[in-house]
Amino acid sequence: MNADDRSLLARARVATRLPAQNLDRARRFYAQRLGLEPVDERPGGLLYRCGGVDFVVFQSTGASPGTFTQMAWEVDDIDTLVSELERRGVVFEEVDVPGLRTRDGIAEVEGNYPSKGARGERAAWFRDSEGNLLGIGEPVV
Repeated sequence: MNADDRSLLARARVATRLPAQNLDRARRFYAQRLGLEPVDERPGGLLYRCGGVDFVVFQSTGASPGTFTQMAWEVDDIDTLVSELERRGVVFEEVDVPGLRTRDGIAEVEGNYPSKGARGERAAWFRDSEGNLLGIGEPVV
């Protein structure tokens, strides 16, 4: 394998896919709770765009186990965003495991992604209407 073969996916765009057992319910959640509208749609799928990156919510008979973060947004002001999303009815996860504990829905994560020039991250998690676990993170510089 030459160097060009190893970099094929490094040049590709990443697009997240989130399953929804009820696409109409998911559409309402993303619009009413997150303020997001699809930029495109097709039968069985909704395409959203945030910060120039796409993600798709697609009709599926399967469901996410919701045991890990499936997608996250990086934001500049997590406190304001969490407050606004709570006002819109989003319920944030409370986490209390060794090394990670939320207070008022937000956790301090030490040493997360130092390659981004951060010494840590403040993070929060919530579930969409379909049980997908989604996150919000603010780098601590």
